[in-house]
Amino acid sequence: MGRGDLIDDYLLLWVLLAVGTGALVPEVAFLTEFSTPILAIMIGSVSLTLSVERFVEIDLRTLGPALLGHAAMPAVALAIARLLELSPALAVGFVLVGAVTPELVSPTMTELAGGKTALTTTVLVVTGIASLGYVPGVLALAFGDAVAVDAVLIIEGLFVAVVLPMVLAVGARTWNPGLVSRYDDLYPSISALMVIAIIGGVTAANVEVVRSDISLLVPVGFGVLALNGSGYLLGWASGVRKERPDRIALALSVGTRDFAVAAALIVASGLPAIASLPAVAFGIIEMMTSAGLARYFAGE
Repeated sequence: MGRGDLIDDYLLLWVLLAVGTGALVPEVAFLTEFSTPILAIMIGSVSLTLSVERFVEIDLRTLGPALLGHAAMPAVALAIARLLELSPALAVGFVLVGAVTPELVSPTMTELAGGKTALTTTVLVVTGIASLGYVPGVLALAFGDAVAVDAVLIIEGLFVAVVLPMVLAVGARTWNPGLVSRYDDLYPSISALMVIAIIGGVTAANVEVVRSDISLLVPVGFGVLALNGSGYLLGWASGVRKERPDRIALALSVGTRDFAVAAALIVASGLPAIASLPAVAFGIIEMMTSAGLARYFAGE
């Protein structure tokens, strides 16, 4: 057993335990005060597995559909939120889940599924850097002045917690791959621990609101399932003329969303805690569906 297998192999279980702990112990909400450093560690650690060499083999004609699918996800999320007649705060949560980067472990899931890992990795890095302008722009376009969204706080949070650690980590890997690669088995585990921490914290921050209206869980759960499934279908369909490994990478790049990034950004930008509920629900759904999809693709 590798050094991080106990965490990596049972991540869904750990996330469920974090959600349960947050629901039963509201004091865990203190973790949200450290959302930015937690997110920076999460992004930085997994980005240490990426190197510039993995990007050069990508055909830009394949990258285009992936980025278009990624760009469409906030609109899909907003449409779902409006069809379900969710509150403005929950709608913001849905749109933010659609706008953030693909899940950090999407390259790993793509590898397991037999897809083109380099494509998923490239999409992850490109969207991470582009998120500085894309995420606040999408929120402003979708909600205007109807919802108080501080674009400056979101940009600061994305730069400090996403772009900067990602660039530094990829740079370190490129500069000294021999040294950095010694701990490749640990980086995903460190990132997973940060996911567990932030999900436990935001669950605890939401527990009072959910208890006061438990019926919220039904539309939110249905909505995140629809968003997750729509992303897989959109990514797969966008590669209709591509080779199978490309289509697998496209499906996982578009369908998976980094729910922990969305949850942490909501907290760091001062949005209502309830806005992070879609991110928590999406994380649980996504972990089950992405694992199942990877097994399905690998078994074909």
